[in-house]
This record gives sequence, C-alpha cells and structure tokens, in this order.
Amino acid sequence: MREKNLQGKRRRKKQRRSENGILAGSILLCIVTLAAITVCMVTVFQNRAAQMQKVEVMNELETARQEIAVSYSQDEVDQLIQAAVTETKEQTSEEVSGDFLSKLKELMQSGGGATEMLRYFFPEEIVVADAGQYYFFPIQENLAKHTYNPLGFQMDGDDILHYYENGERASHKGIDVSKYQESINWEKVADDEVEYAFIRLGIRGYTEGEILVDDNFQENIEGALDHDIDVGVYFFTQATNEAEAEEEAEFVIDSIEDYDVSYPVVIDIEAVSNQNARTKDLTAEDRTKYCIIFCEKIKEAGYTPMIYGNLKTFMLMLDMEQLEDYDKWFAYYDEKMYFPYAFKIWQYSSTGKVSGIDGNVDLNISFEDLKND
Repeated sequence: MREKNLQGKRRRKKQRRSENGILAGSILLCIVTLAAITVCMVTVFQNRAAQMQKVEVMNELETARQEIAVSYSQDEVDQLIQAAVTETKEQTSEEVSGDFLSKLKELMQSGGGATEMLRYFFPEEIVVADAGQYYFFPIQENLAKHTYNPLGFQMDGDDILHYYENGERASHKGIDVSKYQESINWEKVADDEVEYAFIRLGIRGYTEGEILVDDNFQENIEGALDHDIDVGVYFFTQATNEAEAEEEAEFVIDSIEDYDVSYPVVIDIEAVSNQNARTKDLTAEDRTKYCIIFCEKIKEAGYTPMIYGNLKTFMLMLDMEQLEDYDKWFAYYDEKMYFPYAFKIWQYSSTGKVSGIDGNVDLNISFEDLKND
C-alpha cells in the first residue's frame, strides 16, 4: 500500500513538472504567435475596405496580449524558441511565416535575445526587462518627446558619439567622474575636447543611511574648474522619506556654494541590488515625491535641477507624468537610442576612454549648452 502511494506521488510530481513546462512553453508560444499574427495583418489588410476589420483584429490582439503574464528567463527562451517556431509555421501562410521566421532568427542571432525581439514586434510600446519579467508601457502622448534624428548620430574613430544637424556638429562632449577614476590629469582631459564634467558629490549609504562625500570630490571639481571645464554635480540618493530628501538637497547646496557650478545639479536615481537596502520597499510614488522635493530645493537655490536614470529608473521607479518640469539625463549603452521622451543628456557608454584618465569613464553627449548663466 505504501509503495502504491509513493508511486502515485511520483506520477503526480511528474505530471506537475510536465504541466509547468507546457505552461512556460505556452507563454512564449503566445507571444511569438501574436507577433506572427501582427505581421500577417500588415500583409493581409492592404485596401481601405479592410481597414475596419484590421482595427478590430488589432484590438483583439492587444486584449489577448495584455492577458498574458509575461515572465520568463533568457534560458527558457532559448529552450522553447524551437517549439514556438514550429507551431508558428503551422499557423501562418508560407510566405508570411518565412518572412517572420527570418526576422525572428535575425533578432535572436544578433544577441539581443527576447528583449530585442519584443521591442521589434511591439514598436508602439516601451518594453522593459527586469528580474526575468517583461513590462509593456504604451507611449504616452501627453509627455514631451525628444526630436533627435537617429541619422544625426555618428561615432568617430575614437568611439566618441557626435550629433549633427544640417552637416554641423550640434552636440557637446562630456564625462562624469567619481573616486573610481582615481587621480585625474585635468589638463589632458581639457585637451581631449571635454567641455563639461559631472562630479559625484556624494551618496547616502545603502543600509545605514549616512551621507558620505565622494573621496575625490574636491580634487575633481577644482581640477576641472582650473582647466576651464564647466562642471555640474550629482548625488546618489537613498532617501526614504521627505525629511531625508530635503537633507540631501541641503547637503548638496552647502557643499557647492564655494564653487562655480554652472551645469545642472543632478539627483541620481538607480536601483540597488543589496537585499538590505533601505529603499527596497519604496514605491514609484514615494521616489517621485522625494525626487520633486530635491529638485525644488535645488531650483530655489538658483541651480538647474536634473534627474539621472536609466530605462528602469524612468519606467519602473518613477512617475514620468509628475516630472515633466525637470530635465532628464538618460543612461542607455547602445548606439541606437531606445527612449521616446525628452532628455537633455545621453550617457551612452560606461567604458569610454579619455586622455588624462586611466581606465574607463562614463561618456555623455548633450544637445545644447546647459550652462546656467
């Protein structure tokens, strides 16, 4: 009797593993199939008489997509993609299936994986990958968009990005530095056509919450200013309440009062992976509120506030609608920009090379002179 019970348990466990595998496969299959349907619709509905039907089908597709809880790892994608492709072949016409599969193959071989694939098939949404889950954000029409022409960006032989308008360079080269760049030869930095530098002023500790000045802040800000490089500063926030947000802003203002800080004063908002981080339970509403408090304090002191972050910062950690009044500094390490909203500075590399700095340094491109006169 006991042996029969054990056998029954084993069968049930095996059945659950099989069902879990089928479920995971079904999720990816749904995504790939929906993408294939999108391609089919673009091909099929060619004339005006079919436009109403196309709209109805697109609405049904969007409803179906929103009902899918998309959460899978890159390993799962690699394991399940072949099964999904096989199923797609059976559900689409030979011509459309061939085109779709060729594009799918190209995207997967490029190394971008599932994220690049999803961004290609859902161009009207911002796709953000985080901790194995994929988030879809419809592009908000009420938010200001940037107007940079993708064809205007050009990388020179030294991997420095420039932006051109009507054949003329319209961008400015900058860097941001901290103690991790160690001792910097600012004369050589200036000779390398660096126009501005953002100096890390300090941070609030992840776990204890103490405000700390960057070890090289004074050396860096004085070195840059002595060589006619415009400077801004940034502070890595870990504020967990309104009082701490005010404290951080006041600390920054007090620390720069003796320096000619003509570029923006930046609040740096990024996720911290430390499980004991004080900010791990903050909501987007919390972070947005503290960000506004910091920026308003900076503005009252006569400086230009700016918000630094990456795709996760702006799409998952903050409420963009409440932050329209503040300039953005966007970090995204790719030659092609993937962000529709307005920003003033693009940090496009964390592995840049500049004369006077040993090792890597963050490289930035701005599209106007941000000096606050």
